[in-house]
Amino acid sequence: MRKPPRPFSVASFAPRPATTYVLHPGDVALAFEGERLETLLGSCVAVLLTDPRRTVGAMCHIVHAAAPGAASAGDTAYAEPAMRELFRRLRAVGISPRMCQAYVAGGGNMFPELAGPSNVGNSNVQWALEFLAAQGIPVVAESVEGACYRKLGWTVGPLEPVMQSIAVVADNP
Repeated sequence: MRKPPRPFSVASFAPRPATTYVLHPGDVALAFEGERLETLLGSCVAVLLTDPRRTVGAMCHIVHAAAPGAASAGDTAYAEPAMRELFRRLRAVGISPRMCQAYVAGGGNMFPELAGPSNVGNSNVQWALEFLAAQGIPVVAESVEGACYRKLGWTVGPLEPVMQSIAVVADNP
């Protein structure tokens, strides 16, 4: 049985460093110490991997947990190609993904009044957690599921990634 990860830090965001990578759906980025990774999440899931010394960070923004069709085989909006590209980028700078620690965020239920516990966000989270477990990569913190949007940011270095969440509010006619 997997040990539950601790929650993310909820401290406020610090000023952005000169080099900031803002990930949009389907993006993958690699950053070095002092550089920043940021993304906004709804039902999508971000996986952030870092080496134990926290000198490198890599993040992907997964839109679909389902396997891509033949025409979308390399599309990093899909989970498997996104993780493949994340691993490739880490290996390109001499970091073994299996030596990394993971942070997982997102998978919110954007339509809680319509979708129950089996929703797109939930499927994305389950895929990411199962994939990381199969690779032997420990998840050290997570902020997943629930009826909220999230903003994840991390300046590569000794401090923890920061998570902010905003509740989804249903429109009242």
